[in-house]
Amino acid sequence: MTTQAEPDVAAAAPTTHSSDRLPPGVALVIGVLMVSTFIVFLNEMLLGVALPTLITDFGVSPSTGQWVTTGYLLTLAVLIPASGFVMRRFHMRTVFLVAMSLFIVGTTLAAIAPTFGVLVAGRVIQASGTAVFLPLLMTTTMRLVPEGRRGQMMAITTAVPAVAPAVGPALSGVVLSVLSWRWLFILMLPIAIAALALGAWKLRNTTTPEPVALDVPSLLLSAIGFGGLVYGLSLIGEASSGHTPISPYIPIAVGLAGLAAFVLRQIPLQRRDSAFLDMRIFLRKSFTLPILMMVFVAGNGIGLLVVVPLVLTNVAGLSTLQLGLFLIPGGAAISIVAALSGRVYDRFGPRPLVIPAAIVWLAVLWFLSQVDENTSVVALILAWLVFTSAMAAMWAPLTTSAMGALTTELYSHGASAFATVQQLAGAAFGAVFISAYTIGSGAKDAGVLSMGQAESAAHAAFLTAWVIGLIVLVGAFFIRRTPSPATDEAATDTTSAAPGADEAVERVSNVEHAACEAGAR
Repeated sequence: MTTQAEPDVAAAAPTTHSSDRLPPGVALVIGVLMVSTFIVFLNEMLLGVALPTLITDFGVSPSTGQWVTTGYLLTLAVLIPASGFVMRRFHMRTVFLVAMSLFIVGTTLAAIAPTFGVLVAGRVIQASGTAVFLPLLMTTTMRLVPEGRRGQMMAITTAVPAVAPAVGPALSGVVLSVLSWRWLFILMLPIAIAALALGAWKLRNTTTPEPVALDVPSLLLSAIGFGGLVYGLSLIGEASSGHTPISPYIPIAVGLAGLAAFVLRQIPLQRRDSAFLDMRIFLRKSFTLPILMMVFVAGNGIGLLVVVPLVLTNVAGLSTLQLGLFLIPGGAAISIVAALSGRVYDRFGPRPLVIPAAIVWLAVLWFLSQVDENTSVVALILAWLVFTSAMAAMWAPLTTSAMGALTTELYSHGASAFATVQQLAGAAFGAVFISAYTIGSGAKDAGVLSMGQAESAAHAAFLTAWVIGLIVLVGAFFIRRTPSPATDEAATDTTSAAPGADEAVERVSNVEHAACEAGAR
């Protein structure tokens, strides 16, 4: 048995190690998922610029108006942890079609919303479809892309959740300068429908469903834990100005308790391979350290998108259209740098990217913490370009390093954890920066500030981000690339792992067969 298994593994090894060519059909599958993920994540921060208009049109208070974004984030936080179960239980094609259909229904409802409550309901349905896309994209990429190309492909795929929230406010600013807020959804509909049609036409199943059952207590604890945290964190900014129905620390405490119960619930379930979110992913330091760093990278990157429009409006004096145009180059920079960083990662690993990028990041944040009315718009544009480029140079290597440390059966759980962390970090740090901005201004109403107050508010927010960046720099020196445990297990301990080797070969063969089938069809 041992001598027969070894040649099989050796024959399979080029597929995961030395072959740099994508199997037939893989590029198409990942391309469709990537475009679709970009479309749905574009909506995450789409209504931030439109909030003043929505408050006026529907006659709601600012705290109520925030629910068009908070409701979206809450839904993502609750449902993303469930994406691991969804991807194991159903065919990839089925998951894609249902998720995109939900997104289209939510977008349609938001576009025609006669009341604010209907608009929030549409946003919740949108988020219900959005939740599964990023884990689905990451898991599919890790399963189908050979290890020699994994850094490059993961760099491109992980750029999507970084680019889309950055482009959302930019697109919103441009559209709102000439059209009503409803066109933010109307213009999205034909693109989403086209993505659904393309997926229905081209996507084929590349996974085999497993007979796993939904653990309802885990779902409820996930809703309490992650939902409570996001809701509580979203209230921090309002609490700092005295406008909040309850103390934010109450839902945060409830969320932490729910999260602790959720983790304890998963431990016995994972012994039966039926965990909602398998906690074994955190037993590997090579996964845990990158995901901890991603908390601060994603937190700074996404969280600052809440503050930057306020700074550009109150300090630089930009209009809504100018604000939208300002943010567009940053999204383009993320795409370009992410593609280039993937090639560097494949050759040299993460540290030559993460360490220099963290240093540059700190320098830019320090510059931004000193902005005043005399800072030119050109200098601000260049600073934001460098900031987003440095973020992209860290984002992809951290994600690829972490996911590469997991075995194949844990990919879906790792992807769900990463997507959840990004949403929680964005909500948490956005609330922190708004609080720093409000406190730094010294005013009770952060929406109406003098120039001196606006400058002081900007300094406080960016200085807070700079302190967080110090944590990223320290962590960068401990990041390293580790060999994929999936291939390590197949290549070692042949005396006791012959059946495991056969399973590894069978897995690779199934992936190749599925990918070829996808290309042929």
